[in-house]
Amino acid sequence: MKITGFRSETYFMKMDREVADANLPSGVEIMPASILFLETDEDITGVSLGYGGGVEHLFHLIEGEDPRDVLGLWIKINDYLHKAGNEGAATLVFSAIDMALWDLKAKIADEPLWRTLGAREGRVKAYASGLDYSLSDDELFCFYRRMAEMGVDSGKLKVGLDIDADIRRLGIMREALSIASDRPGLMIDSNEYWSPKQAVRYISKIEERFDLIWAEEPARRWDYDGLRLVSQQVRTAVATAENLKSIADIYPLIANEAADVLNLSSGHSGVTGCRQIANMAYAHNVPVSMMNCQANFMAQVAAALPGHTMMEVVDPGREHCLKYDNYVQDGFIHLSDAPGFGIDVDEAILKDLQENPPKGKGAFPFPRREGAGRYLVPPSPSETPWSS
Repeated sequence: MKITGFRSETYFMKMDREVADANLPSGVEIMPASILFLETDEDITGVSLGYGGGVEHLFHLIEGEDPRDVLGLWIKINDYLHKAGNEGAATLVFSAIDMALWDLKAKIADEPLWRTLGAREGRVKAYASGLDYSLSDDELFCFYRRMAEMGVDSGKLKVGLDIDADIRRLGIMREALSIASDRPGLMIDSNEYWSPKQAVRYISKIEERFDLIWAEEPARRWDYDGLRLVSQQVRTAVATAENLKSIADIYPLIANEAADVLNLSSGHSGVTGCRQIANMAYAHNVPVSMMNCQANFMAQVAAALPGHTMMEVVDPGREHCLKYDNYVQDGFIHLSDAPGFGIDVDEAILKDLQENPPKGKGAFPFPRREGAGRYLVPPSPSETPWSS
């Protein structure tokens, strides 16, 4: 079997609701998306989501190769990027190719990817994450209550600009999740808006009222001194690494004891990169958690990672042209026995999205908000419905 070609498709979609964080509290509802189709001479096609384009710059490295040689091809691409670096657009393409290769490998074996990767079972514990800064208090409650009705007993709230509002809304999230557990798991995410000293001050104030599982990105993603300071001075675990790109980026966090939890994603140099990071973390007794994604497709990988705790589920309605059969029930993402990632594409809907792009509020990716790391700029009434 040989890799013979590829097709890449990009499109925009309008989600069911806005998503927002401390850097853009007013939120967005239009999201860009992309799909890579990796073709073979035996009419089996690998599919991966969310890379952004530019595959032609790396495709020559895998053309004519056997798609089952995933690790060897990952090394070949990584070596090719040695001088330029596994950064930016190159990382996105690298990740997309690796994911499509793993999808192919599992499809060739006619089994789900979680089984190809060696997981014991096709399910992953879920936690709810609203990306909820722009939601009203009532909308916030409704989202987390809906997730709790599916058995999800933990949630992560976007925070950072108004400590009193953060505390109030944490109470709302806890109440909404209470039907799933007497003691729901609570997490916060300030998306790198705070300085380390601000993080210690604000997290300590929140800890007077709530027992937190983790505080995500309480300082800059690469600031191992600052992240370690936060971890040492609060009870709450520090989670980070979502926006880093490879094991080389994340190694300093582990070596300097700066992260208590590592957040992984498909952007960490694909499935192969995620596995490398998880194995390194496991060797240092640092747990990992998978970030959110369309159709929860990375749950296939999370199920097979050592030290994995739970996966983020946002569920804002990003699956327009995607067909899949995983689902959330009893607090877990349940995966099917469909081959590969278990994702198919409805070509008719994809074409319609491309020919008739939706209109709405969109500014993705989020910029860094004024005052970040220096002073708080609270949201205005025009930015969030709960602002005063």
